[in-house]
Amino acid sequence: MDLSALAIYIALGFLAQLIDGALGMAYGLISTSVLLATGAPPAIASASVHAAEMVTTGLAAGSHVWNKNVDWRIFRRLVPAGVAGGVVGAYLLTNLPQQPVKYFVVLYLSAMAVLILWRLFRGSAAPRPRISVIPIGLGGGFLDALGGGGWGPMVTSTLIARGDAARQSIGSVSASEFFVTLAISITFITTLDFSRYGEIVLGLIIGGGIAAPFAGFLARVLPQRLLIGIVAVIVIVLAGYNFMGLLGPG
Repeated sequence: MDLSALAIYIALGFLAQLIDGALGMAYGLISTSVLLATGAPPAIASASVHAAEMVTTGLAAGSHVWNKNVDWRIFRRLVPAGVAGGVVGAYLLTNLPQQPVKYFVVLYLSAMAVLILWRLFRGSAAPRPRISVIPIGLGGGFLDALGGGGWGPMVTSTLIARGDAARQSIGSVSASEFFVTLAISITFITTLDFSRYGEIVLGLIIGGGIAAPFAGFLARVLPQRLLIGIVAVIVIVLAGYNFMGLLGPG
């Protein structure tokens, strides 16, 4: 095992979990963006992040259930839809040519960063017409698997935008994310050589585990708008770096 590489993945997991714990999102966006920037193929990046997220999303789901933040009607619709979309996305990611997929993933991550910034500066708005939970879950799961992150920002923001209560939206999406992540990870495990990304997964889990106790404190002392803006800028910069790599020689 390469200890220097493991240390890098631990640091990445620590940073991503620290920010995610403070904001309730961005673990996948940051981790996948950095892994792509270091040269990891899209399938390996997404598989590694989702495998590590099985631990973090499980803990988050338990916390939301304990604090009664889950709307079980939404949960029962999100889980099967998200699982179906996630499995299809993971299967396509492992069977499509790497280069076109990487273009899509970089574009997707950039779009997610722009969406975060837009929601940050747009402020509150009138609720939109209600969209069925099932297509929201299908689309969120599919893009989360294909892009390596985005279930939280996409599904939560859509539910809140259609007029659902923020607390129940965040809790329901977080609780259902564990099952979506589990299904995506199982799909990757059955289609990829697990040994190729076991080191990345271990580092992300260790780093995330160390950061978890500090996340609540960070959320309390740092301005949320500042953190959200930093996340969006980081992802956009990494996307630009990835684009330059795609357009460069080789």
